[in-house]
Amino acid sequence: MKSKIKWAALGGLVLSFMSLLVHLFLAKSSADLVQYSAIKAFSEDLQHANSAGVKGAGSRKLWGKVKALEPLQPYAKPRSSFPVPNEENNGFIYAKVFGGFEKIRTSICDLVTVSRLLNATLVIPDIQESTRSKGISTKFKSFSYLYNEEQFISALASDVIIVKSLPSNLKEARKRKQYPIFKPKSSASPSFYVQEVLPKLKKANVIGLVLSDGGCLQSVLPSSLVEYQRLRCRVAFHALRFRPEIVALGHLMVERLRGSGQPYLAYHPGLKRDTLAYHGCAELFQDVHTELIQYRRARLIKQGIINEELHVDSRTRKGNGSCPLMPEEVGLLLRAMGYPPRTRIYLAGSETFGGQRVLIPLRAMYTNLVDRTSLCSKQELVNVIGPETPLPLDSFQFTAVKTPKQLKEEWDKAGPRPRPLPPPPGRPIYQHEKEGWYGWITEKDSEPDPSPIDLREQAHRLLWDALDYIVSVEADAFFPGFDNDGSGWPDFSSLVMGNRLYEMASARTYRPNRRYLADLLNSTTDHLYHPLRNWTLSVREHLNRSTTEDGIMQEFQLSRSKSFLSHPIPECSCMTVKTAENLHPGKSSNLHVLFGGRSECPKWMVQATKTVGTQESTDDETETQEDEIDLGQDESDGSGEGDTIPSMEQDEEMDPDD
Repeated sequence: MKSKIKWAALGGLVLSFMSLLVHLFLAKSSADLVQYSAIKAFSEDLQHANSAGVKGAGSRKLWGKVKALEPLQPYAKPRSSFPVPNEENNGFIYAKVFGGFEKIRTSICDLVTVSRLLNATLVIPDIQESTRSKGISTKFKSFSYLYNEEQFISALASDVIIVKSLPSNLKEARKRKQYPIFKPKSSASPSFYVQEVLPKLKKANVIGLVLSDGGCLQSVLPSSLVEYQRLRCRVAFHALRFRPEIVALGHLMVERLRGSGQPYLAYHPGLKRDTLAYHGCAELFQDVHTELIQYRRARLIKQGIINEELHVDSRTRKGNGSCPLMPEEVGLLLRAMGYPPRTRIYLAGSETFGGQRVLIPLRAMYTNLVDRTSLCSKQELVNVIGPETPLPLDSFQFTAVKTPKQLKEEWDKAGPRPRPLPPPPGRPIYQHEKEGWYGWITEKDSEPDPSPIDLREQAHRLLWDALDYIVSVEADAFFPGFDNDGSGWPDFSSLVMGNRLYEMASARTYRPNRRYLADLLNSTTDHLYHPLRNWTLSVREHLNRSTTEDGIMQEFQLSRSKSFLSHPIPECSCMTVKTAENLHPGKSSNLHVLFGGRSECPKWMVQATKTVGTQESTDDETETQEDEIDLGQDESDGSGEGDTIPSMEQDEEMDPDD
């Protein structure tokens, strides 16, 4: 009997061990396959749509071009005398650029413009986030880690002379800091450079610029310097190309998102710790995230960047439109617009403060919410990073535990009696609460210096932002969670919107008014997931209008003075006048008001646009017939007073494309 029990026990142990091995094998296999789970889900969704016979996400009203903006064409070439630079100029300018992806891109554009203004040779700037000291791959230098150096130099050959390094006779003097160094603000005027910087440049033959403010030249320039604005566009949209590995992977991501001919929407939440701290949005979060935002806000106040109180009412700030739209609110707005649950949404941005928790409601509404980690394999991302030297893992340093003898000595030295009893022992702080990027809060009042791994990850974020930038610019529709925040710092969404406005103005780009939407959302707090029909119609009317001329004019008034690259028209665009007259017969367009009747496109561009327009008009007729079928289906289905999505027939009256 005992031997049978032993054999049974042994068999149970063997089965348990085998089960453990099977689970480990399956876990490893699923980890390898999770990278492409989004692609598999996309194909399943397409099969589901075909079997159901529903057009779904292909509706022209959700993805089609905005006809009112089709006359706008990119045209950043010089239109007046703009001579080629001479090698016998006033000297060299070298620069160090601080900040993230947005500040780097804006600063480089301003730097080239200043070099042209001072008739100087530009040395390719050092990007401080991607220097060798940050632990990046030795295969790249700071600038070439993100951008294509050769393309940058050749594309601007007719505008500015650019060299890779200072001449050898000037390098030593630079190391000894014998040349004047300036730290200009992003609001620096052209007169500052002509009167203050140019004399010292001529005298020393070299000057240094330290750019940490997200730019070094004011956004709005006098009309006499309009060609310098076009130079900014040539830098941002033609010269600043990412290195080939980034471009290849970015286009591959776009190809996977558009698999089987389906469109996709790019969404950037804009939830960054610095931005949330600047605007006082801490109370929109909970627990440790609120403390982290408040700590950063205190630092900004100490540095003089913010001249406000530490504690502010975040709800009031959100009502004023100063805080980002939360992912849940964006999901509700997209539902109101009519985007079906299987819509492909790309989540852009290397940082989403709050992590996956804040994305749970949006992911529940739109299951095809993906980012770079679900579209690319780990090896593809590693190939973009390049070979790196292994770094030691971060080890959290615990505070030294005091011995009973040390505690008794402290008690004896605490002062004259009577003394209060020592406080009761607090709740123990567990290991998992001390580890991670926020662990210092449980032990210290000050944020520790970044570790080598933190510095390397900051450099990696530049690459992730570059990939997201490519995917967002190419998207069929773009929705910003936060743009034009008024801080004066460039933001990701504004740069994407400016690029889309320049290259393809008629692409569907939403420009929501956060203050207006905050009022709308507050008006239906009790029925967020089942709003009334009038609320849904109001959302559709506002967002549809934001994609048209009205949205562009609003952005022109709000963001123009803070970031030229977020609104590069009318200087960097032209209008195909005949096309505009066909679209607006008998009435003046806001675009004509904006352009002032100038900036007519060259004849060759008008002819090319006319050919494309003829082909698209045929496609529009076909899509219109299909939309009428969809409208008939919606009408026959009917809808109650509490439906989330009203019939498309009522929305047709307000659709700006018609």
